[in-house]
Amino acid sequence: MITGADALRAASARLRAAGVDSPERDARRLLSWAINEPADRLALALPETLSGEAEALFLKGIARREAREPLSHITGRRLFWGREFHLDATVLDPRPETEALIALALEAPFEAVLDLGTGTGCILVTLLAERPSAIGTGTDTSADARRMAEGNAAALGVSDRAGVIKADWFDGVKGLYDLIVSNPPYIAAHEMADLAPEVRNWEPHAALTDHDDGLTAYRAIAQRAADHLIPGGRLLVEIGPTQGEAVRSLFDQAGLVDIAVHPDLDGRDRVVAAKRAKTGH
Repeated sequence: MITGADALRAASARLRAAGVDSPERDARRLLSWAINEPADRLALALPETLSGEAEALFLKGIARREAREPLSHITGRRLFWGREFHLDATVLDPRPETEALIALALEAPFEAVLDLGTGTGCILVTLLAERPSAIGTGTDTSADARRMAEGNAAALGVSDRAGVIKADWFDGVKGLYDLIVSNPPYIAAHEMADLAPEVRNWEPHAALTDHDDGLTAYRAIAQRAADHLIPGGRLLVEIGPTQGEAVRSLFDQAGLVDIAVHPDLDGRDRVVAAKRAKTGH
C-alpha cells in the first residue's frame, strides 16, 4: 500500500538516476496516466492510496522510462497544437518545433493540402481541424503510419476530409494543391550517434534520417513540388537548424519563388517556405 505522493517521490528519484532530463515532470505524467486522472487534478489524488492495478501500471511505466523509452510511447499519446494524438514506436513522435510549420501554414488560406510523409498525421489533421472547409491528402510509405494517421483523423473528426495514401514523396500523388507541407527525415547519418537515447533507440530511423547527408528528401520535394502546386501555391518544409541555406538553394534551383527561412520559438531555423511562380512552370 502506497500513496500517490510516495510513489511519485520514489519514481522521480529513479528517473533522475537514469539520466532522464525532466524526472519530476515525467513521473507526474506517468502517474496521471496510470491512475487515469487528468494532470490538472493529480494534486488532489496524491494523498490517496494507489490501487494494486494502478501501482503496477505506474511501476511498469517508470521502468520503461528508466530504459529511456519516450514518454509518449508508454502512454500512447502526445499533445500537439492543443489536440491529443495517438502514436506508437512505428511513427515519429510529434515535436513542439513542428508547430512553427503549423503557424506559418495558417497565416494564409488554403483549400487543399498535401502532407508528404504524414506519420501520425499530426500536421495534416491539425491543419484540417483548424480549417473546416479544407480537404487534404497525407502520404506515407509505411502501412503502420498510414493506419495511425487514419485513426487520428477519425478520432479528431476530419476523416471525411482527409485521404491517406501510399506514396514515396510524389510518386503516386495526383492532382494540384494550394499548400504542400512536409516534415521529412532530415538528420544526417553522421548526426545519429549524437541523438538522445529516446530518439536514437526508440523512434523509426526511416522517419529520422536518409542515411546520407540529410537532404535527400528536400531534393525529391524540390524537383517535383511545382508539378503539384497551383500557380502561387505554397510549399512549407521543416528543416534541421543548420539546413536553411542548403534547402533554400535547392528550392531556388528548382525555380520556386518567394523563398524564406523561418525560425521556431527558440530562434533556430525551422521551416523553409516557398511558392510556385504565378506564371510559367
